[in-house]
Amino acid sequence: MAEYEKQGYLNQNFRIFHLADEKQREFSYHYHDFNKIVIFIRGDVTYCVEGKSYELSPYDLILVNRGDVHRPIVHSRRTYERIIVYISPDFLDSYKQTDYDLGFCFMKSRLEKSNVMRIPSLKKSKLYQVCRELEASFSDTDYAGRLYQNILFLEFMIHLNRAAVHNTLDFPATADANDKILSVLAYLNEHLTDDITIDFLSDRFYTSKYYLMHSFKAETGYTIGSYLTAKRLLHAKGLIHNGMSVTQACFECGFKNYSTFSRAYKKNFGVSPTRQ
Repeated sequence: MAEYEKQGYLNQNFRIFHLADEKQREFSYHYHDFNKIVIFIRGDVTYCVEGKSYELSPYDLILVNRGDVHRPIVHSRRTYERIIVYISPDFLDSYKQTDYDLGFCFMKSRLEKSNVMRIPSLKKSKLYQVCRELEASFSDTDYAGRLYQNILFLEFMIHLNRAAVHNTLDFPATADANDKILSVLAYLNEHLTDDITIDFLSDRFYTSKYYLMHSFKAETGYTIGSYLTAKRLLHAKGLIHNGMSVTQACFECGFKNYSTFSRAYKKNFGVSPTRQ
């Protein structure tokens, strides 16, 4: 699994960062086991998510689902400034009710098949104002600071989801994308637990094995095998978290050997699956 890595960590319900890279840097493809929202402020950046590429405009929001393979490509020495919010999926789920779901914006993004939300005049909006207040709250030592921080985060997510519910935004289309690889990615994510080989995919999508392997790596930064392993491990982690036995989760997620699964899990998440 040397081609990719899980990056970032989240040991609380949410975190926020305001970053500005003055020097041009290169980012590798990676993923997180939590959800991420990026508010792009300035720079010359293309954002790549699961085989799709987006040319960013100031104050675009990028929604990255747990497990999505992604990276920004910085094209020049212009300052790359952004606000990043890490969000625990379990925390979002804890506020899921019959009449609202704070994860709706992520579902809407998947439905629209676009990871970028473009809200008119975002900089002047209540959403952005609350975001900046949330950012400041992490250095707030006043009375009930943690409670106030949670309230601000919930307000931020409510405003974001209201924009998604009321369609007061656009979902920009991707730049030129490899439709064949997008179809392969969609198939892999829908059949994670199946026995999938390169030969099978080559036959199913009417393409040569060489083209498939080369194009997949070029579009995602992964080999097909390492991509499947990462997605299966994340799926297994969710099943174990929801009460399934480790052994059952191993085989439910498409692994054929428990020791291989256990080693990959520990390498990926830093702990044995039996100690999650």
